[in-house]
Amino acid sequence: MELAYIPSPSTGVIHLGPLPLRGYAFCIIIGVFVAVWYGNKRWIARGGKAGTVADIAVWAVPFGLVGGRLYHVITDYQLYFSEGENWVDAFKIWEGGLGIWGAIALGAVGAWIGCRRRGIPLPAWADALAPAIAFAQAIGRWGNWFNQELYGKPTDLPWALKITEGTNREAGFYHPTFLYESLWCIGVALLVIWADRRFKLGHGRAFALYVAAYCLGRGWIEYMRVDEAHHVLGLRLNVWTSIVVFVLAVAYIVISSRVRPGREEIVEPERPEASAKSEQSETVADPEDKAADDGPADAADEDADDASADGAAEDTSASAKDADEDTPAKDAADGDEKADAESAKKG
Repeated sequence: MELAYIPSPSTGVIHLGPLPLRGYAFCIIIGVFVAVWYGNKRWIARGGKAGTVADIAVWAVPFGLVGGRLYHVITDYQLYFSEGENWVDAFKIWEGGLGIWGAIALGAVGAWIGCRRRGIPLPAWADALAPAIAFAQAIGRWGNWFNQELYGKPTDLPWALKITEGTNREAGFYHPTFLYESLWCIGVALLVIWADRRFKLGHGRAFALYVAAYCLGRGWIEYMRVDEAHHVLGLRLNVWTSIVVFVLAVAYIVISSRVRPGREEIVEPERPEASAKSEQSETVADPEDKAADDGPADAADEDADDASADGAAEDTSASAKDADEDTPAKDAADGDEKADAESAKKG
């Protein structure tokens, strides 16, 4: 008898009236909310705007869920399309079965669409979300605990996971590979956060580091699992996937650091809609501003016109005065000339 072990829940679903509340779904939802919340904080710290991460997540999350389910169904098709199985079960995502490789791949397509609509570079957005995605995976893995699935080989360690009898599983004590992967994802997130602060990773390198580090751990954790899976050259398919993706991620880090060193200075340019609204506001405000600006100039012009009018009036008055002053003098001069003429006539 085991003295210490991790118990499994007696059920993975609680019925609230006719509404089933599934632990697997709750873990996925909580993980998404944590990723958006923390990703938003990192995006703002990189110079982005609040709310942008959530806007793009509206595209990335549905694509990611579809991609994760497709990868699982394609790589484990025998669970749904072999003899005696019901293909309708392929759509029952709440029963578990999401492949992280498909989720990241198709989720990136959705994120690309969202980023393109906002004029944002996808690599910068991915760098901000990298540790947030790792935290989301750490939370989401607990959904496997609720479903009593994806455990490892039998073990008598104190932290062994107790599995009860059920469909496609035998009662016993097994390695809690879901817990191993959850803890590994937390370590990956902390590694990316540290490296990003230390080396100022940019142009998708923080995301590539997350991918490489996750693959490194997923390889040995996958090797411990005992659930049914396809094998290639003696290794599980997901082990090979981890190896290939790890090599690609490391190659991207090396090549990107040489081709595009440093980090993006601007991650979210001003949106055209915002610029148009700003220009429209300035146009509406222009008449009043112009009137306010032209007020002093107009007053000065009016003062100048008044001064010119006053000057003209003064000149007219002066001319009239001069004319009045010249008239007596002219009369006196004419009188003198007349007297001289009379004197000359008498003489």
